[in-house]
Amino acid sequence: MTDTASRHLVLVGLMGAGKTTVGERCAATLRRPFVDTDDLVEARTGRTVAELFGEGEPTFRAAERDAVTDACASPAPLVIACGGGAVLDPDSRRRLRSAGFVVWLRAAPRVLAARVQADPVERPLLAREGRLATLTRLAETRAPAYEAAADVTVTTEGRNPDEVAAAVLEELDRCAA
Repeated sequence: MTDTASRHLVLVGLMGAGKTTVGERCAATLRRPFVDTDDLVEARTGRTVAELFGEGEPTFRAAERDAVTDACASPAPLVIACGGGAVLDPDSRRRLRSAGFVVWLRAAPRVLAARVQADPVERPLLAREGRLATLTRLAETRAPAYEAAADVTVTTEGRNPDEVAAAVLEELDRCAA
């Protein structure tokens, strides 16, 4: 049993998994503020994620680590959508696990590729190689970090955002019981 009422609800997963969309729905239902770590990075640095990546991925990852630290330090429980690579940093992973109930939103790379194709957000990692190839590689290399960070996994494939949000909240309730 976990006191989920006082902990953050944290969503992790690859780009296109639905972290922001589902997070906003969960935040509305829980009546909590919603925070996207990519938005925090942009607000703090005055630069876009793409611009920071242009300076090198380590520059972005350092700013992302700071954003995770700040979000987790909030005394009020939040719904936090983490950038896809936030869990790669061991300190961020530990911080997220200790401050929140972490849900890995998961879908097959082919599903994620179709979602990000329709998404207007600029995704620097996808500029290097094809969407499907990149997402397949990221799914394989990041799976251990997502597993290490997550309390539970929710599959988003074949579900609309409201159904995914309901599944996330059901897992949150189950953990609290």
